[in-house]
Amino acid sequence: MSKAVKTIILTVLGLFLVLIRMFENELFYDPLLSFFKLDYNNNPLPEFNSIKLLGNVALRFWLNSIISLLILWVAFKDKGILKLSGFLYVVFFVILMIAFSYFLFYSDTKSFLPLFYVRRFLIQPILLLVLLPAFYFQNKRH
Repeated sequence: MSKAVKTIILTVLGLFLVLIRMFENELFYDPLLSFFKLDYNNNPLPEFNSIKLLGNVALRFWLNSIISLLILWVAFKDKGILKLSGFLYVVFFVILMIAFSYFLFYSDTKSFLPLFYVRRFLIQPILLLVLLPAFYFQNKRH
């Protein structure tokens, strides 16, 4: 694949990630989006449909993950990198969804920061921001 084609594909995939973020209110059910934009430390959590919220957070995670895995594939064309990344996405998903559910339903604390940050890791492609430079520098060393 030529460098120009690779750059165009990576740009389009990056644009998909941006579009998911730009249209998050229209695409996903997430009453916590507006909650965390307000003075959330002085307010209780808003009413929400728990199944719908968990499903939409999971959907958003997997949409971002699939696009991220495609970005990693186009950037490196390495099945080993793709397998390791896919495994990491599954592990992070399980751990973060358990933590998100706990903080959402069982946390007695008045601080919503743990809920905010765990949710942020689930709905943003943060793992890509770690994996892309890590694999880049790994490949540069070999």
